Amino acid sequence: MNFELDDDTQLLQRTVRDFAVQEIKPIAEELDRTKAFPYELVSKMGELGWMGIPFPEEHGGAGGTSLQYAIAVEELTRIDSSVAITMCAHTSLGTQPVYLFGSDDQKQRLMPDLAAGRKLGAFGLTEPEAGSDAGNTKTRATLDGGVWTINGAKQFITNAGTDISGHVAVTALTGDGEISNLIVENGTAGYEQGEPYRKMGWNASDTRPLTFTDCQVPEENLLGPRGAGFKQFLHVLDIGRIGVSAMGIGLAQGALDEALAYAKERRAFGQPISKFQAIQAKLADISSRLEAARLLTYKAAVLKDLGKNFTLTAAQAKLESGRLAVRATEEAVQIHGGYGYIEEYPVCRFYRDAKILTIGEGTDEVQQMVIARALGA
Repeated sequence: MNFELDDDTQLLQRTVRDFAVQEIKPIAEELDRTKAFPYELVSKMGELGWMGIPFPEEHGGAGGTSLQYAIAVEELTRIDSSVAITMCAHTSLGTQPVYLFGSDDQKQRLMPDLAAGRKLGAFGLTEPEAGSDAGNTKTRATLDGGVWTINGAKQFITNAGTDISGHVAVTALTGDGEISNLIVENGTAGYEQGEPYRKMGWNASDTRPLTFTDCQVPEENLLGPRGAGFKQFLHVLDIGRIGVSAMGIGLAQGALDEALAYAKERRAFGQPISKFQAIQAKLADISSRLEAARLLTYKAAVLKDLGKNFTLTAAQAKLESGRLAVRATEEAVQIHGGYGYIEEYPVCRFYRDAKILTIGEGTDEVQQMVIARALGA
């Protein structure tokens, strides 16, 4: 068991960390405040190859590993969650279905732009009545004369409404009890993106509802075999949990960094508050839980790279890292005192960004269910 990262992975980690500090940190507060999508940053990350890290070079990707991808997501989230989720959702949810289940023609047509970040991919799973009960899909697609006609609605979809959004992979009923995935490209008649949600956090990311009204796409836009949609999206969600787990540990690390720096600077009763045991206990607890969650997340990524089953470990990592992010950001705000409640301090944004990590990509309750089932309960 080797806990050392190889040279290539260490280089990527340092490079992403430097980029986050130098390029993202100076504008993160403004992006959040103005709810401005980070087009320029996405473009730069695409040029650096980070929008397609885990995909083979033959498809335009960087040929990296799942572990390298997770570490890149972690480093971005240490500074800003909106930028991180844009890359994370694009890679894990938007591009993975095309890479995993797409035909040769679909891959040739879509993968180069997706892997380079020139186009963003989205995943249309969640509906008003199909959240945790993801199989309760109401969106329908009927096939007639070589054309699929789609009718329905999706909600809480990331990356579908930007100027560079390319497609959404939509889950739909294609028969009685039969769920399939279909590719719907932006600009298709009958496919509309609603106004962005007013959110608690992730304010610089794109999240909005989608509607499909007699939306027609060619028969060849079916993603993988007909009726395989349920199995497909469960696998995609497993992969997505690695990325979101990386966001959790990245956010917790960012909160710890800010809390420690502030505690060493802030003085009370004649000494830095970092010298008080009450503050030290908070920092120690966050640090210890963070290391455990990081190891779980990295293990899930490595298991995926080895071709082994990672469903259990990814769910465990997601459960622990999300809860940790909420706790760590709360404690970071507490250590900052009144300043932690002021938007000029990053921990205020971190606190708002954290809560979704216990909801998105499967709620904590769903993770517990997945874990219990994997244990044989």
